[in-house]
Amino acid sequence: MNIFEVGNAIRREKLVDYIAIHPQLCATDGDSFLTTLLQGDSTEQLYVAACDPTMQVKMYRDAMEAAGFSKENIHGVDIRNMSTEQAVDAIKKMLSV
Repeated sequence: MNIFEVGNAIRREKLVDYIAIHPQLCATDGDSFLTTLLQGDSTEQLYVAACDPTMQVKMYRDAMEAAGFSKENIHGVDIRNMSTEQAVDAIKKMLSV
């Protein structure tokens, strides 16, 4: 999978306001990144294409709490081991819910 092509496909169709790529959100610097991203009122919903959605909520819990971001506003999809096209399709499906 080419993650940059995945992001470009979603961006070109203007399905979200912005796209950010982080190499490992579940790492300590990922928590810092998410806390900064989610503070304030600029992000209402967070869509994450990475690993298992249930694990995403668990792993990002501290960052969401630090930012005052509700876990009900995070939506995830597992795109591991997918081709670029499969990942784009999975993200589009997640966004249409």
